[in-house]
Amino acid sequence: MDVDGLPEIIQGGMGIGVSSWPLARAVAQQGQLGVVSGTALDNLLVRRLQDGDIGGHIRRAMEAFPSPAAASETLRNFFNSEGREEGEPYALVPMYRQAVDSARDQLTILANFVEVWLAKEGHDGTVGINFLSKVQMPTLPSLYGAMLAGVDYVLMGAGIPREIPGALDSLANHEPASIRFDVAGPSEEKEERLSFDPREFIRGLIPSLTRPKFLPIISSNSLATMLARKANGRVDGFVVEGPTAGGHNAPPRGEKRLNERGEPVYGERDSVDLKKLAKLGLPFWVAGGTGRPGTIKEARADGGVGIQVGTLFAYCRESGLVEGLKRSVLEMCSRGEVEVKTEDRASPTGFPFKTVDVQTSLTCEETYESRKRVCDLGYLRVPFRKDDGNLGYRCPAEPVRTFLAKGGSKEDTEGRKCLCNALLANVGHAQSRGDGVEEAPLLTSGDDLKTLKEFLGGRDSYTARDVIDYLLS
Repeated sequence: MDVDGLPEIIQGGMGIGVSSWPLARAVAQQGQLGVVSGTALDNLLVRRLQDGDIGGHIRRAMEAFPSPAAASETLRNFFNSEGREEGEPYALVPMYRQAVDSARDQLTILANFVEVWLAKEGHDGTVGINFLSKVQMPTLPSLYGAMLAGVDYVLMGAGIPREIPGALDSLANHEPASIRFDVAGPSEEKEERLSFDPREFIRGLIPSLTRPKFLPIISSNSLATMLARKANGRVDGFVVEGPTAGGHNAPPRGEKRLNERGEPVYGERDSVDLKKLAKLGLPFWVAGGTGRPGTIKEARADGGVGIQVGTLFAYCRESGLVEGLKRSVLEMCSRGEVEVKTEDRASPTGFPFKTVDVQTSLTCEETYESRKRVCDLGYLRVPFRKDDGNLGYRCPAEPVRTFLAKGGSKEDTEGRKCLCNALLANVGHAQSRGDGVEEAPLLTSGDDLKTLKEFLGGRDSYTARDVIDYLLS
């Protein structure tokens, strides 16, 4: 396999705003693939604007957006040059549904454009964007916004992104695109779709866009084979993610078993046969437990190109994590006291989700129990078929009575945490709930965090370049 021109290291697409544009830009400038997280960029954009757009970066990128009217409207609606007053809640944008008005999609296009544009500014390195298949509704306008900014790669996990390659082909020519809309409840003959027509937003003679390379994130040989052979367009490679990686993990295959800590137990069936994967003839990168020297060589020995690393980059100076959280975790790592747990019930998606035990976060039982449940962002809401045949939307982390009224079960709400609000808190944009109460954070990291002490070597901070030099050493 010819791997010339492909990056040896892919920086992971971590959480809401952790893989922010400064981090992706720093990695891309070092000749590797920098990746921004595409989750909740619309709300992240408007919160940055409401906080005064410190440094003016967001407004600078908005000036380059192909639709000046859309950028001006967003500034009028959300920019506060003085920033919010202490305790002032952020203004919200409407939650996504199967069909939304053009203004809602326009904001999503703009937000994805801004993040990618800033990550690519001032260099000729490669930049990717990471999405979750589980977050279905904003996917198509998000892809289009990233492509308008010239994104080089699209990575997508937490599902089966079989129709994304075809969508990329259509959007590159500013043509309408659609993907299947997965709906819970009784099936009907009519398949639900999510549709998007870029011609409603960008008018006039615009050249075709460059179609980014598409890398699904997979955890089984069968999924890789299916996507390589049956996707509705070109798949350009894979990221192979094991259960030691941070964020969402694929559920174990076979009968579910938990260990004494309540964590899912993984076995041989949950490992990808890399030699077999290599026979598909597509490049791949290995993720999960790869944050150390020598793993690139190991991946290549198995037929791969290189590695994807998240945890080491998550705590570098350029990442979007707030400094207080970053400092607390690095201090725990230095003392050898950091704890990472694969929680079986934390995520509303039902997928296992890794958390870092930090006293001020939702891993603290007292903090979790004291939080008043609210669902006002809705990225992980699941569409379901109501008795009248129409669609409703629910999330196991929303208020229990609300969830039950929508036909959900009480058991499904137990232990669920609001990832949407918590992950925005991780990057300094916690929603204020009044009386001095703000949404608490919830950190996620891979198992590599427990070995970070060796990498730190007595330092209390480090850069993205330090990570790359370490991995290449």
